[in-house]
Amino acid sequence: MVFVGDASMSPYEVMVPGGSVEHVNEEAGSVWLERITRTYPHAVWLNPGGATALGLFGIDHHHSAGCFSQRMFPITIEGLEGAMKELVR
Repeated sequence: MVFVGDASMSPYEVMVPGGSVEHVNEEAGSVWLERITRTYPHAVWLNPGGATALGLFGIDHHHSAGCFSQRMFPITIEGLEGAMKELVR
């Protein structure tokens, strides 16, 4: 599983039920992210902002990054190589 997109979400968007754009979801986004990482343990996230945009994927302010821990990669040649290595690990 490969996610592609900006991971700089506010804590509210990830941690609060209904906090995302769909407002009707009874579960927080973090619940869904945890399900995904349990189901697909090698899932990766390609983030166009890269590590710099997230303050080295600072988990304190970017909870989506925390759910993917060391499996978030910038969209660069090196990032794509790292993501592919993770996927086949």
